[in-house]
Amino acid sequence: MQYRIAIGTDHRGFELKKELLGRRHIGEHEVLWQDVGTFSKERTDYPQFAKAVVRLMLEGEADLGILSCGTGIGIAVAANRFTGIYAGVVWNEAVARMAKEDDNINVLVIPADFMNFEEAIRCIDAWLTADFKGGRYQERLEQIEKKEGEEF
Repeated sequence: MQYRIAIGTDHRGFELKKELLGRRHIGEHEVLWQDVGTFSKERTDYPQFAKAVVRLMLEGEADLGILSCGTGIGIAVAANRFTGIYAGVVWNEAVARMAKEDDNINVLVIPADFMNFEEAIRCIDAWLTADFKGGRYQERLEQIEKKEGEEF
């Protein structure tokens, strides 16, 4: 399967992103990367990169997104501010798989300070290979998408 994946990181995720961009295939999946930055190790702030990845996804220019910062938490919070975006921080293959199966995450978030390249590749492959279960899991996502003022 081929995926257009928008990828963005702050300075702490830069080296991991550089290595990922060198991979055209992850497992049996072909990846067409769309790099939104950062483009150096100079200190930068993650919200702009989360927004850039999300924008490409919402405009239909990317199928999925990958984000990375030191812990992954800040950049995930920034991405999750947008309707229809489900960003999840993962730390191993099982969590990456379940994040897709149970929560249909469309943005995989990698904690760069806590994961090496090989671990990241395994997580990405597990995420791309997994299928969303739907059913009661879809009902939960619909509850999240209810607008402010509606009953949760």
